Formats: sequence, structure tokens, C-alpha cells
Amino acid sequence: MTTETKLRMALIGCGFFAQNHLHSWASIPEVEIVAVCDRDAAKAEAAKQSFGAARAYTDAAEMFAAEKLDFVDIATTMQTHLALVEMAAARGVHVIVQKPLAPSFADCQTIVDTCAKAGVRLMVHENFRFQSPILAARRVLAEGRIGRPHYCQASFRSGYDVFSGQPYLATEKRFILIDLGIHILDVCRSIMGEAETLYCQTQHINPKIAGEDVATSLIRHVGGGVSVVDCSYASRRLPEPFPQTLLRIEGEHGTIELLEGYRLRVTSHGEVTEENVEPETLSWTQKPWHVLQESVLNLQRHWVDSWRKGAAPETSGTDNLRTYALVMAAYQSAESGSIVTLAS
Repeated sequence: MTTETKLRMALIGCGFFAQNHLHSWASIPEVEIVAVCDRDAAKAEAAKQSFGAARAYTDAAEMFAAEKLDFVDIATTMQTHLALVEMAAARGVHVIVQKPLAPSFADCQTIVDTCAKAGVRLMVHENFRFQSPILAARRVLAEGRIGRPHYCQASFRSGYDVFSGQPYLATEKRFILIDLGIHILDVCRSIMGEAETLYCQTQHINPKIAGEDVATSLIRHVGGGVSVVDCSYASRRLPEPFPQTLLRIEGEHGTIELLEGYRLRVTSHGEVTEENVEPETLSWTQKPWHVLQESVLNLQRHWVDSWRKGAAPETSGTDNLRTYALVMAAYQSAESGSIVTLAS
């Protein structure tokens, strides 16, 4: 891609969260939204009108046959991902896929293998690690200000009603680990590296939903570091912290804390500094969602930057398999009551 050439893309899935994808693509000058697709014709047409796409489709196969695309952004439920990726790969169209990548690890592996065989780029839309506050904490760590980390707590505890915007979540037999926990486990991986063992306990607090809504995991990482990853949609407290992810990272020379209210406190060699790392509110974002919304833009910019450099994106399919393996290990541990050893 040259600086004069725009990447031609299409979005499949024009639902609740996909609006953030569309706003973000519309904010990136190197990208042109040429088509949108949704089984609901009204949603597809609304997205076309709002974001200036040339055409709207209700059938993905028809869209792939008619359009000349550089890449497609798949923002549908995970049960549809494999078939859509196979359509894209068959036409040499590069792919971004919303997390979770697929309902099973085998299907995730098939998606990765399909893209590799077709020679198309694959990135998983795993956006939490691209939140500005988390990026700020990761930068402090990369600067070496606390030395080598040996402990991390990554926490997301809320009572926010996520089911009103995404009612299908209430019917999922596996809920918080696969929907939210995958994000927090991925953040933990990005900070502490790969896992050796994992132990998890889950709870089902809300009787109106089918799946688990609390999960707590203890992870030992390669090199000896330890992490606690805790997720909850059954926490009742005020002020409501949704949708903030909190961090505590302890190292040889100090501690990094990402606290409520987007405060980043760093203790380094006996000195303490604190700064506000709350994301700006953009023209299309609104509190409290702004931290999530801006992370979509950050991730999508990363896709374009990686493309230009010819580099693999940070959340490539291969990388995401390791995060997905943590989710599956957490379910296995919770069901068996045992520590699970991760493959090296």
C-alpha cells in the first residue's frame, strides 16, 4: 500500500458493537468503507447511509462475489466466523475477526490455518490490550521502571447490565470467561508472557442468565511470574467502575497501578508518580464507553500500521490461539477442580 492508495474494506455485521468499528474506520484516512453486510437489511442500509458505504448487502457470499476488497472486518457472533473467513480467504481477502475467534479451539485453529494456506493476513479484534490506560501501563513496564515483573493482578468487576445491549449473552451457557475473560487474560499475557499452569473457579450468581458471571484464575507464567485474573458481572457497588480494567504489576524495583478513575500510579526506586491516563472523548464516543470505543480505533490503526510495515499484527491469529487456550484451560480447570498445565 502506498500513501496515496486507500485500503478498500467491508464490514460484516452491523449490530451493537460494530458501530464502534464503523466509526473507527471512518476516522482512518487510509481506509475506505466500500460495503457493509448484515442479514438484517435495515441494519445494513442504516450503516451504509451513516458511514457512506457504496453498497449494502444481506448476503456475504454475494458481497464477496461483487466487490474488490483488500480486507474484511467480521463483527458477527463467533458461530459464523469460520464460514465467513473461508469465503474471504478463498478470494484472497485479508481478515479481521471479532473475538472470540470461534466456539472451539479446533475451529480457531482451522481459521488460522485457512488464512495461512491462502496467504492472507489475519488479526483478531482483541482490543482491550489497546486501551489507552493499559497501553500507558505497558509503556512504563517496557521502559524498565519497575524492573522484571513477578506479579500481576488484572481485574474487571462490575454490575453493569451488559445484557440490555447484547441480549444473546444471557442465553450463552459459557459466558464471562469467553466473552470478557478472554480480554483480561489477553491483557495479562501481554504483560506477563505465556502461562505454564492455570487454576480457575467460576460462580453463577445471576439466576436470569445461563452461564457463569464470575471467574477467578490463578496463573503461573514461564519464568516464575504469577498472575490473578478476576472478572465479575455480579459486583454491586457505587460508584460503578464499568468498563474499567484495573491493574497491579509488581516488579523488582517498584509497582505499576492502574486505579479507578484512570489514575496510573508508579512506584519506582522509592519514588511515586501519578498521572491521569483517561482517554479523550472523541466526537463519536461517550462516557463510560469511551475507553472501549477508543481502543477499537487504536487497534484498527495498528492493523493499518502493521500492513504498511509488512509486519504481523500484535493480535495475529497465531497469537490469539494462545489467549484462547487460556480460556479453554480456565473452563477445564473450573469443571474439573484441578490445575491445568498449558502446552509449551
